[in-house]
Amino acid sequence: MKKLAGILIALLLPLFAWGQDLDMDEYLFGHVGDSYGWHITTIKGEPVSIHLPVIVHSKTTGWHIFSSKHIEEGEEYEGFVLGEGGKLVELQPSGDPVRPLDISITKNVLGLMVNSLILVLIVLLTARWYRRHDALKQAPRGFAGLMEMLIMMIENDVIKECIGPDYRRYSPYLLTAFFFIFINNLMGIVPFFPGGANITGNIAITMTLAVCTFIAVNVFGNKHYWKDILWPDVPTWLKVPLPLMPLIEIIGMFTKPFSLMVRLFANILAGHFMLLGVIAVIFLTAKMGVGLNAGLSVISVLFGIFMDILELLVAFIQAYVFTMLSSVFIGLSRQHSNS
Repeated sequence: MKKLAGILIALLLPLFAWGQDLDMDEYLFGHVGDSYGWHITTIKGEPVSIHLPVIVHSKTTGWHIFSSKHIEEGEEYEGFVLGEGGKLVELQPSGDPVRPLDISITKNVLGLMVNSLILVLIVLLTARWYRRHDALKQAPRGFAGLMEMLIMMIENDVIKECIGPDYRRYSPYLLTAFFFIFINNLMGIVPFFPGGANITGNIAITMTLAVCTFIAVNVFGNKHYWKDILWPDVPTWLKVPLPLMPLIEIIGMFTKPFSLMVRLFANILAGHFMLLGVIAVIFLTAKMGVGLNAGLSVISVLFGIFMDILELLVAFIQAYVFTMLSSVFIGLSRQHSNS
């Protein structure tokens, strides 16, 4: 992430020569990072924020539950203070900071809850149409028709084609993963509450999704899959006495979900950084004069709108790619021997 921010700073470096004091690190990571409060807007210089509950457990004093407003601006509360990286730490009598067990409802956690609720509502609204209509006699229209189109496209063109005859057992997970990623991607580019949370640009989220695919591949893989890993069809000298090929195959078991995790995380995070970098031009040119600032601001807004539209496409593509690759990996674990 630091490298991506460094690239943006380098691109915008000439603007700093005009005496701007905008901290790009704080600006970029403040928007895409997690926090204990959710900043909504600023009215007359006063920030309007949602103060989320902080829930931590100290080894010495037990559980603590309090509002995040008590720890804003680096203030200490009940022995806790925001440490480096914006994470809550407990101050010991010696003055040393110690990380407590932290299960707070942060901005990303709340965003994840909101987006998951939206996904559940979408599924229930779609199911409601099918409960009230005979799908064999009447084609769905409107929202239900759009959902049917997306579901059939993903199931028939991706899941069924990649996995094979027993694709139905994996459809619930893969369809859930697709719509979960798609909705979180879309909500991430909405500039106002409850959008804007960087969910799929958080590596913990993408790691969890990748682990789910890893489990689906390796727990439900058939005997031919494990034979190809532990005893592949290669010359014997590549398997004994040094198990070179089995070792490579075992490493491949972990590199596949790792690539899923990093691809989704990096693409979404980079998109946020680029969009924020374009918007930053408006503020960086504020002291350059009305004419120059107005001209660059118009260009920045137009380019920002273009990038926002492009992000809509990226939101779908990244959900599609994750689902397709997961289907391919699962399909490879369900292949039967040709012999």
